[in-house]
Amino acid sequence: MSWIVRESGFDPERIAHHGNKFMIGNGVLGYRGTLEEFSKSELTATIVAGLYDQVGSKWREPVNAPNGLETNVFWNGTRLSVLEAGNVATGDSAVKSESAGGERDRSRPELVAHEQSLNLRQAVHRRRSVFRTGDGAEVTITSERFCSAARTELIVCRFTVESSQDGELTIVTGINGDVWDINGPHLVRMESGAHAAGDDATWEVVSLTASTQELGLPITVAEAAEVASGGEHEVLREDLSIRRRIHVRCRAGEPVVLVKAVAVVAGLEGETANQVQAAAIQSAREARQLGYDRLLSEHAEYWERKWSASDIIVVGDDEAQLALRYSMYQLHIIAPERSEKVSIPARGLSGQVYKGAVFWDTEMFMLPFFLYTQPEVARNLMMYRVHTLGGAKRKAAEYGYEGAFYAWESQETGEDACTLFNVNDVFTGRPMRTYFRDKQVHISADVAYGIWQVYAFTGDDRLLLDGGAEVAWECAKFFYSYGYFNPRKQRYEILDVTGPDEYHERVNNNAFTNRMVKECLRIALDAMEILKRGNSERYEQLLAGSYIQPEHIRDMYERLYVPEPDAQSGLIEQFDRYYALEDVALPQLKSRMLHPHEYLGGGNGLATTTQILKQADVVLMLHLFKDDYDPAIKKANWAYYEPRTEHGSSLSACIYALVAADTGSPDWGYPYFMRTATIDLTGDAKQYVGDLYIGGTHPAANGGAWMAAVLGFAGLRYDGDKAVLRPALPSAWQAIEFPVRLGGGSYRIRVSREEVVITAHGDNPAGLRFTVGEGELAVAPGQEVRIPV
Repeated sequence: MSWIVRESGFDPERIAHHGNKFMIGNGVLGYRGTLEEFSKSELTATIVAGLYDQVGSKWREPVNAPNGLETNVFWNGTRLSVLEAGNVATGDSAVKSESAGGERDRSRPELVAHEQSLNLRQAVHRRRSVFRTGDGAEVTITSERFCSAARTELIVCRFTVESSQDGELTIVTGINGDVWDINGPHLVRMESGAHAAGDDATWEVVSLTASTQELGLPITVAEAAEVASGGEHEVLREDLSIRRRIHVRCRAGEPVVLVKAVAVVAGLEGETANQVQAAAIQSAREARQLGYDRLLSEHAEYWERKWSASDIIVVGDDEAQLALRYSMYQLHIIAPERSEKVSIPARGLSGQVYKGAVFWDTEMFMLPFFLYTQPEVARNLMMYRVHTLGGAKRKAAEYGYEGAFYAWESQETGEDACTLFNVNDVFTGRPMRTYFRDKQVHISADVAYGIWQVYAFTGDDRLLLDGGAEVAWECAKFFYSYGYFNPRKQRYEILDVTGPDEYHERVNNNAFTNRMVKECLRIALDAMEILKRGNSERYEQLLAGSYIQPEHIRDMYERLYVPEPDAQSGLIEQFDRYYALEDVALPQLKSRMLHPHEYLGGGNGLATTTQILKQADVVLMLHLFKDDYDPAIKKANWAYYEPRTEHGSSLSACIYALVAADTGSPDWGYPYFMRTATIDLTGDAKQYVGDLYIGGTHPAANGGAWMAAVLGFAGLRYDGDKAVLRPALPSAWQAIEFPVRLGGGSYRIRVSREEVVITAHGDNPAGLRFTVGEGELAVAPGQEVRIPV
């Protein structure tokens, strides 16, 4: 049970939610958890990582590839679809009429049972639908599919139909290029093809090839399909699709099995449509030859290795166990394991929402999971920022600053996809001026912080020498040119910014922003010293041609103002004059809303003149720099800001869980952990900002759930030198056990109420120091140590 996510019954109101909940993916492709008979109306989507397009002046967004899994079933000429059948389980009136003495519409099939599930361990999606037809037959449709982790261009599906009676079965399956787009259409010049599959001319590979509008990049979806029991088939071509119609005489109790291997190949700049088409066709053919069982086996083996490196065992809390595995699953299916040219968008690969852009979410909320479990993926995530430095420098120059101002919404080149009018007013429909793009300057500090985290964790300076030091330096230069030196107070300040709490724009000296800028300046100085030793020529090149030199950065670092705790209350003011705002209770503020989706920030939002926050910047700062603050300070600020936080961001709750655990109050944090870990299981998340749809998966919350469990409740910290364990288990948990990678070695840690057990892998390169409670010990390769709590 702790590996299976399951839903029984069909509710058309939950289609969009289930599309997110039952997603499959492999870091290159993301396929929404829709059913085979669904189309663009049900938000079916195949998202290709790193492939973007812009149509005219519309928002630039990811490309939704043609749907290669579309399959429709006809039993004796009647379509069997959950969208059209009378639903027995939900009491459909058309079905109930017969039991009430009326006549049932015999032409309309009944949906007797329906289930959709996701096997997290193997990353396989399954569905089972049972229909009762007008002639009394019970027809069961089952399917399972996966995005191959071993062959990342492939989506593989096995589709089975079995009937209680003999009958005529027709399956129409193929590739549909009429896809769901938010700001499309993105694909043009669509051409279909049917290609002989080796020596077998009966079954063919069919393909659909198109080009993106903006850059003319080719993309091909190729499908190889086979029905073991044979049957008659013909190819059907339309302007935006190519399908095959398969006709089979179905015998009672004898399943008809359709296996589809769908290859999705997108071309890079310079590749021709012919090259891309040939690669996709070849991949589909090879997959057909290997067969479903072989493809599933190699895919499952790959996932066993993923779970071996990351699975968390929670003893005593089955709900948390499943939620944690689901959160890690969502991170695994979008991880860029094979490329350093892409990162993880804020909505993963679940669609085109948020323009498929990469935010600060990646560095702050997802990076830790990969640092501790797959540091090579963490490096890829930060190399993406190295590769997009050019876009960040162009943005800084656009605003008149030096250095690198990273995009708030970053796509493949690092250009900022965020617009100046990002939200519409729900009352007038007019675009509202927002300051996400030009005032959330903390993004550059977040990038530098992430780069340094990878270096500190791995001890490998190659990331810095391969461009990471340059990124940190350019970010520091940006802050030096952006900052303000207050001559009266003899200090540097960061004015006119928006912190993570987007309900308060254009404030001065946001505590989180200022502290992150200070950290960025420190990182830049240290990184440049490493670069000076490793590549002095590049070091000199970076200093040449700019008036900003290391002594300027050091001076700003030493004299930058960071708000301090009040001597009496211990509170840290979120930004200048925050306390002067109206101190209203959150329920009272909500009672003032005239529309459920009205935006609380912006120029006229209800929260802007109050102390109500979208998320607590101060509490996040206390988590990131926990060693700088006394526990009493953390508790005081947690207690002050929590009732004033609306949690309008999915990033918010996990931070409250982390800081609660850090202060020895895990039961305070547990509800926030569960809210974070179950966000995509329940669908209980904000779906609109103004009239802007923001639905989709929440990978930052998924990463936050892992952080709350491992860094919070298990109390693990690692600084590149030694590991610290200060457990604070919630009362529902008896123990937590998990693997981690630290200092180039692999460890398994079990924290219970009685003891902490640390097991070092025998192949570890060296021992590692651990601090548990007040004691310190070294754990040698192959050693297991037990420390009473």
